[in-house]
Amino acid sequence: MPDPSHRGVLITRPEPGASESAARLAALSFLPVLAPLLTIRALPTRLPDPARVQAILVASGNAISSVPENFRALPLLAVGAATADRARAAGFFRVHSAEGDAAALAALAAAQCRPKGGPLLLVTGRDQGKELAAALRAQNFQVLRRVVYTTVPARALPQAAIAALRAEKINAVLFFSAATAHIFVRLATNAGLARHLNGVDAISIGQPAAVALKALPWRQIRVAPRPNQDAMLAMLS
Repeated sequence: MPDPSHRGVLITRPEPGASESAARLAALSFLPVLAPLLTIRALPTRLPDPARVQAILVASGNAISSVPENFRALPLLAVGAATADRARAAGFFRVHSAEGDAAALAALAAAQCRPKGGPLLLVTGRDQGKELAAALRAQNFQVLRRVVYTTVPARALPQAAIAALRAEKINAVLFFSAATAHIFVRLATNAGLARHLNGVDAISIGQPAAVALKALPWRQIRVAPRPNQDAMLAMLS
């Protein structure tokens, strides 16, 4: 088992995902350090009549809490297992996971839905989901994209995270999005932490985040073989 005193892992994803990741890391005998770099804020949105909707598409678990109870009986297509689990916990029972990224979610929707079967409701964050909607519209689907939340970037790293990095107690930092990678680069640079990262691994959920992280002198930047948390955590052992 890893020695938690030498295997600190910094978690940059927003809540409630950060705490869920922390619990999983602790169960693996790692020492999680929370540093959520985004705050999720729900936005008021007018949703269509659920009777009109063929299925719901969710590319991030952050959107699920904004979907009312009267949509729970509809099929829900989730981008990955974690989002699917969050949907089931919220009361959805016809849940399917694409086990991948937005392109995989588009492929799942194309396989399970019909262009003439009614509109697809894509619930998403501000400035997100546009390419997914365009890909499905190109296949003659009617997509109703509704922005149900926005993200607010952190202004500084938490003091506990700064202290752990300066004391070289962090072995790896987890990045679940390109957005958090960009924010970390800016905040770590502002805090003078770059020189403390040459013994730290950056573990990225995908290539876009990895590209952003190249601005800092990591020990190495590692991209998960699959875009999900399980694959990221497997890279820690």
